[in-house]
Amino acid sequence: QVQLVESGGGLVQAGGSLRLSCAASGRIVSMSVMGWFRQAPGKERDFVAITWRSGNTNYAHTAKDRFTISRDDAKNTVYLQMNSLKPEDTAVYFCAARTYYSGGYHYTDSSEYDYWGQGTQVTVSS
Repeated sequence: QVQLVESGGGLVQAGGSLRLSCAASGRIVSMSVMGWFRQAPGKERDFVAITWRSGNTNYAHTAKDRFTISRDDAKNTVYLQMNSLKPEDTAVYFCAARTYYSGGYHYTDSSEYDYWGQGTQVTVSS
């Protein structure tokens, strides 16, 4: 059993930055992959970024060059550094974890994860 708790969201002006944190109750090295997703009102929950146990990463094209996912295995915490924020980045941001690796998954769909945090609100004003 793993619990994930996001923090670091808030209100920021366009062009500003935020760093989100995802603290896990268990060891994140036990997870095959950790991911960040976001969901705006009336929208689907969309992939943002993922990091594998090895530290390798993958990003949605909307996040590339602006967002950085990182991990601190000693603290069992995953981060999402968000720079150059835009109003369209406004959403609830969720942390997710997948336990066992599946070669058929790309881990860009929310259905491919076992655990979810409660989300943290990010609001970007014009």
